[in-house]
Amino acid sequence: MVRRDTGGRIFQLTGRTRGASNGAPPTGKMVRGAKLAAVPVAFAGRRVAGVGKRALGRSAEEVNREIRARTAQHMFAVLGELKGCIAKLGQVLAIYEFVLPEDVAGPYREALGKLQDSAPAMLPAGVHQVLAEQLGPDWRSLFREFEDRRPAAASVGQVHRAVWHDGRAVAVKIMYPGARQAIHDDLQTLRRLSPLFGALLPGADARSVIDALCAYICEELDYELEARHQRAFAAAYADDPDFAVPDVVAQYPDVLVTEWLEGVSLSRIINRGAPFERDRVGLLILRFLFSGPTRAGLLYGDPHPGNFLVMPDGRLGVVDFGACAPWPPGFLDMISDIAPALFSCDPVALEAAIRRNGYITPGRTIDIDTAAAQLAPVRDAVIAPTIDLEPNWLRTHLATLTELRVTNVVRQMTMPSPHTTVARTCVAGLGLLGQLRTTLPLPKEFARWFPDVVEILEDVRIHRA
Repeated sequence: MVRRDTGGRIFQLTGRTRGASNGAPPTGKMVRGAKLAAVPVAFAGRRVAGVGKRALGRSAEEVNREIRARTAQHMFAVLGELKGCIAKLGQVLAIYEFVLPEDVAGPYREALGKLQDSAPAMLPAGVHQVLAEQLGPDWRSLFREFEDRRPAAASVGQVHRAVWHDGRAVAVKIMYPGARQAIHDDLQTLRRLSPLFGALLPGADARSVIDALCAYICEELDYELEARHQRAFAAAYADDPDFAVPDVVAQYPDVLVTEWLEGVSLSRIINRGAPFERDRVGLLILRFLFSGPTRAGLLYGDPHPGNFLVMPDGRLGVVDFGACAPWPPGFLDMISDIAPALFSCDPVALEAAIRRNGYITPGRTIDIDTAAAQLAPVRDAVIAPTIDLEPNWLRTHLATLTELRVTNVVRQMTMPSPHTTVARTCVAGLGLLGQLRTTLPLPKEFARWFPDVVEILEDVRIHRA
């Protein structure tokens, strides 16, 4: 996530703990680990206390709801305080704010708001040191100009504007010193939190999902991989009338230099854009997300306002390609298998399809009639000719799927960990389009880029008629 930072703080992810009074994250491995480890300890304490509350006459459902809410509040507050790698995971988890119950989403939103508004920055001396180490002591000869101040800050690095030696305006993305080791340490501790996610989603293989997310985060630290992703998108969308992807100029282990894009931020369109403008931009975002696997061979994994801008010629500019991935093997086959059963409202066929594709843990029973009924409103909204998205759309249509009730059978289902990357893009993309408050021809765009799946659904539609 890229944000402007007007502060002048140098940020080190390793070394002694600092910043207790100025909002900078604690950085010592033991301190960061202790803060994360405190979450499951507190969770265990709440469960013990819950036994006493039930003995005093409170219902088990009421006590469990309170435990989940307080645990979520504690967990997301810790994620927000630690920043760094944990900030990366917080950004991934931020997409789920749209589908959490309000009593959980409230503290979640507050912690993530602090997280996203407090990205620290390196001072010029630290920036120069990294550039000298990465590009060589005469690094300034590679630039005609280099802007030291007012960088765009990210959770594990920051971006400076500069002019390359050939006259091109460029963005220089610099990783914070020590980021890789700090993230490795954080991830080892983070994996211990997987039982807490299991408490919120009892049917999920939380450990596998967390492992998949951790692998995804680690890939975002690989600038060579990011450069390869960006080159693939830049080649696929070269001279496209609708999209602008900046070329990669140079790549070093901890520095990535790309062409600079100038345009209107998506945040401004969200806040001030006219309805027709928001609809047009929303359609371009949807089309870019759908077309990536076909045109570039990759799924764009980080759709949020900081990564899109509207160019002066009307094209949609796209930046930050660290979170890209190919389609998981067999993913479209899975959609082709499950979608007809869901569309036809056949509970027996639906249960067989989701079991075949790993969405029910072996040996777990499920009330498939109730599950099909809970999925139906979401299905109907998605297959309608157009979909009206606004900030409350996801919560309105997905509330029944995520309600923290023992009887909520959809929560007893799971997700194969390889599908996590697609889920992240889908939910984050819908959340972004909801912020735009846009009306979209979702089925038409889906048919354009995934005709094989649509052909199967058409066969089902004809057969039902």
